[in-house]
Amino acid sequence: MLLKLAWLSILNRRSTAFLTIFSIAISVGLLLGIEQLRESMRNSFLQTVSGIDLVVGARGDAIPILLYSVFRLGEVTNNLRWQSYLEWTGDERVEWAIPISLGDSHKGYRILGTTTDYWKHYKYSHNRKIELEAGKFFDGLYDAVIGSVVAEKLEYQLNQQIVIAHGAGSAALFKHDDQPFQVVGILKPTGTPVDQTIHVSLEAIAAIHIGWEDGFPSTETDNPEKINLSDLQPKSITAFLVRLTSKMHTFRLQGEINAYEKEPLSAILPGVAMQKLWQIMGIFEKSLMAVSAIVILSSLTSLISLLLATMNERRREMAILRSVGAGPLTVFYLLWIEATVLCFVGVCLGFVFQYIGLIAVSPIVQDQLGLQILLEWPGTKEFVFVLLIMTCGMLMSFFPAWRAYMISLHDGLIPKA
Repeated sequence: MLLKLAWLSILNRRSTAFLTIFSIAISVGLLLGIEQLRESMRNSFLQTVSGIDLVVGARGDAIPILLYSVFRLGEVTNNLRWQSYLEWTGDERVEWAIPISLGDSHKGYRILGTTTDYWKHYKYSHNRKIELEAGKFFDGLYDAVIGSVVAEKLEYQLNQQIVIAHGAGSAALFKHDDQPFQVVGILKPTGTPVDQTIHVSLEAIAAIHIGWEDGFPSTETDNPEKINLSDLQPKSITAFLVRLTSKMHTFRLQGEINAYEKEPLSAILPGVAMQKLWQIMGIFEKSLMAVSAIVILSSLTSLISLLLATMNERRREMAILRSVGAGPLTVFYLLWIEATVLCFVGVCLGFVFQYIGLIAVSPIVQDQLGLQILLEWPGTKEFVFVLLIMTCGMLMSFFPAWRAYMISLHDGLIPKA
């Protein structure tokens, strides 16, 4: 009976009640959305590469090396010599290594030069191999294998010709239009930066840069038709990913690479670098969570303000209830249930707003970072957040309910004429 009366009372003030529910829903959706976005991005980052013990690049900080070599983010400052790669990959402790060369792009998407070892050994998300949706892996000099996002966004098909530009983003000033590539393969979606990458051979990267000096084309370049695949060997690469025969060799080999006298190199542990990255991101995450908590508190405060603001207007309503036999405690429970219902409906609507927001943000995250946001059912943490919000709302609603109790008690004691 009280629940029905509370619902009818809410419908009687539907405009203000709707605004209150909407503000609660927005704040709850923001909090839950940020939490799920954070967890989803963390999982996507962790699943981008699997089975790699070391990432080796030119001397630098661990996080930039991790970002540009694994996530294709940021700019490459220096390369390392091809001879250094050959020397370290020839070590008996190295099971296999994948060289990567970055620096070129096509319509905003990164070009990654590598070898056939990339298709054999590169894994993601718990040892899943990269697979083809259509076509084949590159085997010719001007063959290109594109990720699923590249194929979808640019509407590319097999045998499509593409022209690579020197540099990435706005820095891509020169085009290698004299040496176009042909799409020979399209990869299956992985939910990683692989989807946004165009893969070519290291020999192809060397071929399109013949005659270039200091990042600029010279006036005389070799005729592309005369370039022979067997004559091409890269002079430098961006980094290489290393898998060791035993985890026991990790720290020793890392120290030896970092102390390499022939060239300044940095060997990083992907897991450790990832932890450092999340420590930095943690400050930003906590700030967003704090803002969301403040917004929720503000919404709950507006709920209490609504009930208090209408208290004098509802004296007649409470007087009618008293006249039909309702006691002060009944009025107290009625206001308390009304506030609880408003809070509950706002929280439920917040779940809807959360998924609407994630659906809207997911393509942006995938386009900018190459990471997939998975829409999952609420977990234990989300339900704990909701329970805390409901508890706060119910506790805060005690004050307007107590005010209604006191007003009802006072009016009930006034002698009737």
